[in-house]
Amino acid sequence: MPKSLGALVRKLLVLALVGLVAQLIDGSLGMAYGLTSSTLLLVAGVAPAAASASVHLAEIGTTLAAGVAHWRFGNVDWRVVTRIALPGAVGAFAGATLLSSISTEAAAPWMAGILFTLGAYLLIRFARPLRTDRVGGRLRGRFLGPLGLVAGFVDATGGGGWGPVATPALLVSGRMEPRKVIGSVDTSEFVVAGAASVGFLIGLGSEGFLLPTVAALLIGGLIAAPLAAWLVRIVPAQLLGAAVGGVILLTNARTLMRSAELDGPARPALYALLAAGWLAALVLAVRALRRTRRARARAEAATAAPATAGGVPTEASDAASAGEVPADLAATGTPTPR
Repeated sequence: MPKSLGALVRKLLVLALVGLVAQLIDGSLGMAYGLTSSTLLLVAGVAPAAASASVHLAEIGTTLAAGVAHWRFGNVDWRVVTRIALPGAVGAFAGATLLSSISTEAAAPWMAGILFTLGAYLLIRFARPLRTDRVGGRLRGRFLGPLGLVAGFVDATGGGGWGPVATPALLVSGRMEPRKVIGSVDTSEFVVAGAASVGFLIGLGSEGFLLPTVAALLIGGLIAAPLAAWLVRIVPAQLLGAAVGGVILLTNARTLMRSAELDGPARPALYALLAAGWLAALVLAVRALRRTRRARARAEAATAAPATAGGVPTEASDAASAGEVPADLAATGTPTPR
């Protein structure tokens, strides 16, 4: 095998592995396929518009497979999908058109800045429990529409962002099971990815898509999609989200420091500061996960406990029989079914 051909094969295998890992993360968290894949492509020197275009074209296949898998596992709320996907498609098309019109030199720090911000957001979001104890009522279109529009625009201009914007917003509402939030966001992303791809096709032409890269990411994602839909029920998202956020943060900090022409002792000092923040977030995530598990164990014990000796149910038994979730149990960022 010629050396150049062997190098190409190795590169495509690495990209397929990245697509597989990115889809496992995305299917388990409801976010980060685009962030992970786009970050890698930017590090490899791919132009921002081409990176985002290629990732979104690959996502048409991966999100379709993920949507089917989530549907089969009962993780999809179709009412939410229809109300968030169409505004998301409009935002994604607009974002793709904007990014296609910006020069590579101007787009690189812009895209890295978006990815850096989203990475920091993942760290903060998964380093602390997420309160989901506000229940009752359905999510309204006047909330879902603007959310989809903003998430779609950020997703196309940043090469990722649909999940990091949409998933936490729906989780915080407390009106959907976490697994259905993730399944619905992943399923609606099929429409968003398609609209972004059309925008990039119009703005860049077919040469804007790196087809070997698209194929490699797609193959890895398709392999991982069914497994990810199953993992969403058991994976400790608290730790996974914090870990992914730190990787994205550090990787895109490199591009930003290079754009700012930051050299000398300041660069390693900033890296050390970011690494310390990442470690702190991981420690907090572990503590939040343990606290969640203890609270869940107490709730299960309260549900199984018999009535008091006098025949009067305990306060915990009343809450359990009424279907209420203790406040400390609700304060969790781990998207597993309740």
